[in-house]
Amino acid sequence: MAQCKLRVGQGIDVHPLVSGRPCILGGVTIPHDKGLEGHSDADALTHAVIDALLGAAGKGDIGTYFPPSDAKWKDADSIELLRAIWAGLTAEGWRIENLDCTVLAQAPKISPYIPAMKERIGSVLGLEPAAIGIKATTTEHLGFVGRAEGVMAQAVALLSQQV
Repeated sequence: MAQCKLRVGQGIDVHPLVSGRPCILGGVTIPHDKGLEGHSDADALTHAVIDALLGAAGKGDIGTYFPPSDAKWKDADSIELLRAIWAGLTAEGWRIENLDCTVLAQAPKISPYIPAMKERIGSVLGLEPAAIGIKATTTEHLGFVGRAEGVMAQAVALLSQQV
C-alpha cells in the first residue's frame, strides 16, 4: 500500500501601491486609483501562493525561478507564473489538498473580488473553490498597510505526494 507524504508551505509577499499601475490580486483586476508596483504584474496574492507551493515542495522561492533582474519577467502575468510552477510540481507527483490565504489591505476593498480570485487560482491548481480560503482584512490604519501604502498577502498550502 502506497503511503502519502504531506507537506505544508507558507508564502508572504508585499508590494507598494503606486499610481499608474493596475491593481491585480489573485489574477483579478480590482478597480482602484492605485496598483501594485513590481517587476511583474506585482500580484502579491499569487506570489504568496507560489511561495507557499514552492516551500511545501522544498523548492526555494519565486525569485529563484523568476528573478526580477531578468527582463523576461517584466510585467509578467503572475497567474502564468503560477501555472508554470504548478506544472513542474505536478510533474513530480505533488497534489494540492487545500490553500488558505489572507490579504492585508486598507484599500482597495478586496472582499467583493474573492469569489473571482478563488475561481482564477483554483482553475490553475485544479482545486475546487471550496478548498481555497481567501480572507481580507485591514490593519486598522496601523503601519504601511493601514496607511494604504501597500498590500501584503499570506498563503499556506497543503501538498500531498504518494511515496
